[in-house]
Amino acid sequence: MAIDVTDETFESDVLERSKTATVVVDLWAPWCGPCKTLGPILEKVIDATDGDVVLVKVNTDENPGIAQAFRVQSIPAVYAMRDGQVVDGFVGAYPEHVVEQFVAALRPSEAEITIAQLIEEGTEDSLRQALELEPGNEDAIIALGELLVADGRGDEALALLQRIPESDRTRKVAAAARVGTGPDDDHDAALAALLDKVKTDEEARQQYVDILELMGPDDPRTASYRKQLTQRLF
Repeated sequence: MAIDVTDETFESDVLERSKTATVVVDLWAPWCGPCKTLGPILEKVIDATDGDVVLVKVNTDENPGIAQAFRVQSIPAVYAMRDGQVVDGFVGAYPEHVVEQFVAALRPSEAEITIAQLIEEGTEDSLRQALELEPGNEDAIIALGELLVADGRGDEALALLQRIPESDRTRKVAAAARVGTGPDDDHDAALAALLDKVKTDEEARQQYVDILELMGPDDPRTASYRKQLTQRLF
């Protein structure tokens, strides 16, 4: 079943949704004859994927913002999105067998399905199995890294994180691996003790930064401690 998307709901219905499933965006208008031909074909073919692919429809007359974002010059225009990025698309009305080929290429492979199931299981064994199938899978690496840190194997977690580029997710796991943390840690005492050392002691500076990473931007103390760090360094 297609979802009607507007300029206001595009972020939640398309960009966010595309993080968990492939989203096909059908840009159309009521006056467009080929759109009326293609629309039912898209719905039929995508409905048959049982949720592997999601269809959303955008009336370009009523939602010019989305049309501009896709730089649409003619309709029907169809774009497939995954993780917030366009991964495929076409312009014009095509017969059902062509649409079936387009949609089939968007569905996850058996290996991808297996990996997703192993990650969802979330045990050390299942995550290692997922990484045997895809050594650079970020979700599996992050999840396994968190398990290793919780088990006191921070060095293993740090080595594992070397497989993927640094990101907000990897920095937090790496910080926990280096610092270690417990449910009652409030960090104030540790930060106060480290502050006098950060300018000349690289290890102290790294620990200070790691603690701030663990606290996160939502902690009301983080901004103040970052400012104090900057003052000491510069």
